[in-house]
Order: sequence, then structure tokens, then C-alpha cells
Amino acid sequence: MTSRELLYVKTIAEENSISKAARKLYVAQPSLSQAVQKLEERLGTPLFNRTTAGLNLTYAGERYYHMATQILKMYENFEIEISDINNLKTGRVHLGITNHLGTLTLPLAMRRFKELCPFVEVLVTEDNSVGLEKRLATGELDFVIMHAPARAQHSKIRYKTIRRDPFILVAAQDHPLVSRAAPTEGYPYPVLDLRLLEEVPMIRLDPDQRIRQITDSVLRRAGLTQVSTVITLKNHTTAQLLAAQGLGITMVPLEYSRLTVEQGPPPALLSIDQRYEAWWDMCVATLEDGFLSKADELFIRCVSP
Repeated sequence: MTSRELLYVKTIAEENSISKAARKLYVAQPSLSQAVQKLEERLGTPLFNRTTAGLNLTYAGERYYHMATQILKMYENFEIEISDINNLKTGRVHLGITNHLGTLTLPLAMRRFKELCPFVEVLVTEDNSVGLEKRLATGELDFVIMHAPARAQHSKIRYKTIRRDPFILVAAQDHPLVSRAAPTEGYPYPVLDLRLLEEVPMIRLDPDQRIRQITDSVLRRAGLTQVSTVITLKNHTTAQLLAAQGLGITMVPLEYSRLTVEQGPPPALLSIDQRYEAWWDMCVATLEDGFLSKADELFIRCVSP
């Protein structure tokens, strides 16, 4: 079997479609179908189940896919090693990052990296944390810049903390609880006792988002098992704008509060006592047995100088 056949099967499996895979691979669909058919004939077993909903891997196909992923990653690692030998004159970094972290982190990190390695190509995949972890686990990505989960979902992924970002509360300037927050040394904003949020309308993010998961754990530590949710949405910027308008209180990371577009009245920002562990850690996620090139390691240092 050739590297081309390995790539063909891997791409079809990930796209669940011959036509989509052909477009991604820049090959004609009939040629791709014929190549897979010949491979299946040579192996003596089908690799895909053809259904009206698309192509699904057979058991043999799943085994082939996992092998293809590992072998192609070995090829890529070898090419990276050759790049290292060439002293970073050529090569490629393929990293994953969440959308908002990309906005916060990439501009400065990319500028630093390109000053040092102007000819190394950088590929960036943006996705949510769950999607990025899956891509990393299959070897598609070299490393991921994300926020560390409360508990690891993949046993082979390791998380190295870069920095910690506290969560804060966002409310309207005239919200009754703002006057009950107390200025406290060591905190950027007046500190509000979270127990005062009981039965107070809150604007919360989607349960699948890591911000919401952190928020829920913080509220549980404060003993708030019944929270009045007035709005649930996915955009943290919208949540902050709505909170500033007096529609409820929301909880977001401090760094994300700086991304909010100035629109409407400025919100009141309130700190949270450290005993509630209201923070998340920005980290670099890597495979336990993965290979990081010199370019990968240099890019990571540019993210956390």
C-alpha cells in the first residue's frame, strides 16, 4: 500500500463522502473511487459501507484508518526532522486553537515566530476544545492552545499550563448587587459574595462550552444549586452586552471581557473570591508519545515568552 492510498482512505473516512474527499484532495472523483475499489479488491475486503447517508468504515476500514493515521504521522514527523536538520529554514507548524484564544494570542505570537522563522509555514485550525482534542488525538495537529479541562478526556493528551485567567462577573452599572461588592486588595475589581446570586437572573452560555462548565462548577462551590437563568446563548460578547443593559448578570473570563465591543452603556465588572476557584488555565495540549519539532517548540515559547 502506498502513502497515497493511505491518505485517500483517511480523507474519505474523515469526510464520510467520496465527493468531499475528492475536492479536499484535488483529485477527480472517478479516479478516487477507482483507487479505493482497487485497494479493496487487493485486500479482499471492503473498507467502507456505502449508505444513503454517506460512507461509513467497516471493521477492516477502521483498522486501516488507524494504521493510515499512524503511518502518515510518521511520514510527517520524518519530514519535520529533516526540516530541523535544515535549521528551521523550511518546515511547517500545524497547531489548533480555540476561536477566542486565537484572537487574544495569535497576533503577537505569530509576529514573534515569523521574525525568527520567516520561511516556516504555519497552519492554524480553529475549533472548540472538544474538536481540537479529537484532532490532536488522531495526530492531525502538532499541538493545541486551549483551556485545560476539569478532567482529561483523552488519556494520551498532556496539558501544560501557560497562564491562569480569573473569571469575573458582568452586570449593569445600576444593578442592586453592584453596591454590595467590596473593594479588596489583590483583586482588580470590587469582590461580590457569590451567595448573593441566589435567585438573581443570570445570562449563561451553552452547556457544551467550557466557560459554562467553569461557571457551573464555581456556582456549585458557592452552594448555588438552583440558579435563575434568564437567557442561554453561545456568544460571550453578546452575554456581556446584555448584562450591561440590565437583563441579568453573567460570568466570563477577565481576558474575554476585554474583547467586548464598546456598544451601549459600560458594564460594571466585579471580582470573585479566590476560594471559589473561579478561573481557567490556558495551556498547551500535546500527545504523550507525540513528536514536537524545533519549530513547534519555538512557537510554543512565542506564545508564552
